Amino acid sequence: MDTNVTNSAPSGPGPLSAYRAMVAGGELAPDPSQADAAKRLQKLWEALRGHDPAPLRPTGNGLLGRLLRRKPVEPLAPEGTPKGLYLVGEVGRGKSMLMDLFFASAEVACKQRIHFHRFMQTSHARVFTWKRANPDGTDPIPPLADTIAREAALLCFDEFQVNDIADAMILGRLFQALFARGVVVVATSNVAPDDLFKGQPGRDAFLPFIALIKQRLDVVMMDVGRDFRRERMRGMRTWYVPADAFSRRALDEAFITLTGGVTSHPVTLTVTGRRLVVPEAAEGVARFDFATLCGTALGPGDYLAIATSFHTLVLDGIPRMSPDNYDVARRFINLVDTLYDQRVKLIASADASPDQLYRRGENAKMFERTASRLDEMQSEDWLEQ
Repeated sequence: MDTNVTNSAPSGPGPLSAYRAMVAGGELAPDPSQADAAKRLQKLWEALRGHDPAPLRPTGNGLLGRLLRRKPVEPLAPEGTPKGLYLVGEVGRGKSMLMDLFFASAEVACKQRIHFHRFMQTSHARVFTWKRANPDGTDPIPPLADTIAREAALLCFDEFQVNDIADAMILGRLFQALFARGVVVVATSNVAPDDLFKGQPGRDAFLPFIALIKQRLDVVMMDVGRDFRRERMRGMRTWYVPADAFSRRALDEAFITLTGGVTSHPVTLTVTGRRLVVPEAAEGVARFDFATLCGTALGPGDYLAIATSFHTLVLDGIPRMSPDNYDVARRFINLVDTLYDQRVKLIASADASPDQLYRRGENAKMFERTASRLDEMQSEDWLEQ
């Protein structure tokens, strides 16, 4: 599994001390909601010290195996296993930052911090591999849970959300099997447990998983306070010309600022059964180069998936366009229209200002609206929305 794995010694006295040190040092402003979440994480940090559950390997035919195949009603967990935490709040509340402080200091022999989508992609791949190697229909969930539990007694998930029916179908049994093996889960999410997979077909079958999450994870609601995302965006330059090495470094710095320095990673979105890979993402910010986003056969559905999954797009290397590459220009027009409609922020480097990107020839008139929208999207009013 492509994750952050560590077996090293603890790096500090716990997340609460680290958080207070950041406030005292001026890195963070005091925030009651963050302080409360840090205290909750500290309690879990204390309960987890040295947590190393003995491997539990239920067979597919034993009593526990039969229990694991049932819909989750009562969680199974070894005695003394602490409950995990589910941090929920708006984007920009500092959830990932707090979980990073907790993860870095957790005194657990094996631990992993991973974006939830990546975890599910890896789990599906492992299930597929198991089924191919075991065509007799042997249940893949217990051996999958065994493997994950051996890799980590503590799992920290960033951006926990469920939008894929394939994920919903596997989650209940997989997580109950993980809890049965003493795995402790900490997750950040913009969505409360009761709202997971809301409005999706087949949600009734997903409700036992929501009940399981609420039983094994204490939910910590981070109230609306300072909007760190808006503060990071305030006064930020959003359009860099030309698209050279200086602009590349500026966008690097903007991405770090907007994400609070959280480690970025690829994210895969599902669009009408296809996989769309976001090369770099963290804290609701996505980053693409222009050639990937507008130089390949993507369409409005792809751009809508991006715009509804991220609040900000960082885009490198917008070129000048003309009738000679109108297919590229048309995709860019669709992209800008979608970002505009969804109120997504755009930070970009380009070979020219918006009104000079497509000046002459067929369809130049059509691009005027795009240039106007790009100008509006650089305004303070837009960035404050």
